[in-house]
Amino acid sequence: MKKIALLLFPFILFTFSTFAQSANEDWISLFDGESFDGWEAAENPETFSIEDGKIAVHGPRAHLFYMGAAENHDFDDFVFKADVMTTPGSNSGIFFHTQYQEEGWPAHGYEAQVNNSFDADPRRTASLYNVDDNTEVIFPDDEWFTMTIQVEGQHITIMVNDEVITDYTEPEDVDRGTNVLSSGTFALQGHDPDSKVYFKNIKVKPL
Repeated sequence: MKKIALLLFPFILFTFSTFAQSANEDWISLFDGESFDGWEAAENPETFSIEDGKIAVHGPRAHLFYMGAAENHDFDDFVFKADVMTTPGSNSGIFFHTQYQEEGWPAHGYEAQVNNSFDADPRRTASLYNVDDNTEVIFPDDEWFTMTIQVEGQHITIMVNDEVITDYTEPEDVDRGTNVLSSGTFALQGHDPDSKVYFKNIKVKPL
């Protein structure tokens, strides 16, 4: 029996390693930690910079759109993850199913809110902005958390550290113009000059 177990062990180890590698390969990194390759900033590009492997968002209103080669920057069903850290009094957001535009708030898709202490807006982190809003502060400033956005069919889930905060299904007859599910890219929001928010480990898994 011991001999059989010893013979099986390398096979089990190889199978587990192959599975883990395959699962890891399903994720596509969207930010290399060193450059804005694949990203394009609109309106006020100086709002975005790279500090020690993370995207720093600090300046006048601007949006940083993913315009890279992954899925031709047109995502339908997906799981998106990013590590996020807010500083006190800051507001930001992650848009999805959106499109590049030169200025203004993105007119297409939805926004997953990032706001732990920007009291002028009661919509807190992980709200599906102005659609399914969370008003509870769920995470402190100056600490990293992982935000996950998943879209599958008409179903949107937004999580913080794997805890579901928003669970929303878009109705078949919804009428909100272009603020609906379709397909599109992602954008990070620079909200105002007094807000400073960081993003890193940005990745997506198409479904």
